Amino acid sequence: MIHCIAIDDEPIALSIINEYCNRYGNITLECFTSPLKGIERINATQPDIVFLDIEMNSHNGIELAKSLPAGTTLIFTTAYSQYAIDGFNVDAVDFLHKPIFYPRFERAVEKALLWRTKIREQQSQPESISLKAEHKNVVVALDTVKYIEAMDNYIKVYRQDLPTVISQITMKEVETMLPSEKFIRVHRSFIVPLAAISSFSNKKIYIHNVSKTIPVGRTYNDSFQTLYNIFKTNNTSSK
Repeated sequence: MIHCIAIDDEPIALSIINEYCNRYGNITLECFTSPLKGIERINATQPDIVFLDIEMNSHNGIELAKSLPAGTTLIFTTAYSQYAIDGFNVDAVDFLHKPIFYPRFERAVEKALLWRTKIREQQSQPESISLKAEHKNVVVALDTVKYIEAMDNYIKVYRQDLPTVISQITMKEVETMLPSEKFIRVHRSFIVPLAAISSFSNKKIYIHNVSKTIPVGRTYNDSFQTLYNIFKTNNTSSK
């Protein structure tokens, strides 16, 4: 059963979401016209999907979204389309523009469920990868990786207190092997583990106990900073 919570100060809007949830099936829905009570319930129950209105009399949904638990699967609902970009900036999975029609609602729910499945798969990924190096397979523990550098059709995996692994594999191939919530490509030739970063600027990344600075490609800068901020938020809230 999919557990959902909807927050909207308009009872009619909540009744429509409730009707659509019943039509979709296999969903239990809790509705709140009080944003604060809804947020309190979200923190207590960790629902599968949250439907959150943006423009409410007492609160702004964008600001409320910033207080949601890390990893919340959020779908915004609003009559004001100009908020769409702001909604995605706080990691909303989708944005439903009122009046909401059922086919669009159904697509949003499917998208949210796929996103949750992807997150669970990432969380269950192994903490090591296997790379072929010098005609043998080398198991690389992910927590030993300092950074990965591309060299033509090879990659070099630099490790903490261990020999560097050189493997004939492309950056794109090794990127798909790594958990995307822990590793990010920051340059055409570099992948770094987020946990190893000590500091960074718009053009450089500094790795713990590494003298070499890692360049940040211009096209990678925005995605890097977004993912790094999510990583820091998730790891801070779990402590």
